[in-house]
Amino acid sequence: MPAISLVITSGKGGVGKTTATANIGTALAMIGKRVCVIDLDLGLRNLDIMIGLGNRILYDIVDVVQGRATLHQALVKDTRFEDRLVLLPAAQNADKNVLTPASVRQIVDALRSEFDYILLDCPAGIEQGFRNALAGADGALIVTTPELSALSDADRVIGLIEAYHMPIGPRLIVNRVQAAMIAAGTSLTVAAIAHRLALPLLGYVVDDNAIITADNNGEPVVFDTHSKAGACYHNITDRLLDPQTPLLPLITKQPTFWQKLFRRA
Repeated sequence: MPAISLVITSGKGGVGKTTATANIGTALAMIGKRVCVIDLDLGLRNLDIMIGLGNRILYDIVDVVQGRATLHQALVKDTRFEDRLVLLPAAQNADKNVLTPASVRQIVDALRSEFDYILLDCPAGIEQGFRNALAGADGALIVTTPELSALSDADRVIGLIEAYHMPIGPRLIVNRVQAAMIAAGTSLTVAAIAHRLALPLLGYVVDDNAIITADNNGEPVVFDTHSKAGACYHNITDRLLDPQTPLLPLITKQPTFWQKLFRRA
């Protein structure tokens, strides 16, 4: 079967799209899937760093489009997975108009027969880079955080994505979930966010310092067997493969009598 291509997007920058791409791609490779992750954020390349392949890049996607390298010359293989995980990096310095929807679609189509999944790391915003990413995608994973500004941007992006009539409907990932804030009533629940955006919930990721440590080490957090965020990404990956997989329970401690009392004061 040809690969399923998914764009990971949000509209708003800084919500964790690239981290999600790196970890979902790695988690898929860990269970035997063949995965190609494509960084489409020209000028702001960092997917390679998060996966741990930053020191192995010779060519990038712009080199491919402009004919300086073949597609397979630009692919960077992750030897930790017997080449099941492959990266097509973005250009560090390039005109953002070099890529077009047609060129991205052509690259994705050329890779479909070699992989099970192709993940497109979408740039922030809803301009040319966004349109490029959507052109190569069968479906979309929308990443948001519980902040109202992020939800507003996600809502706008969902409307734009729906106009593309992709064969696979968009699904939601809620990032940086804080159970304590939900229990205290100061943050929307994951279910409320999904209801507000009218999207099926693929999963959530708890706010976890292990992600910062993993990013700094150039290693996806899914390798950390003690990380709550890593467990969340594994659950998201399992649900991506089988929607009947139960959502990972989010344990929220109810506020004590004294916490309730002082909150009312």
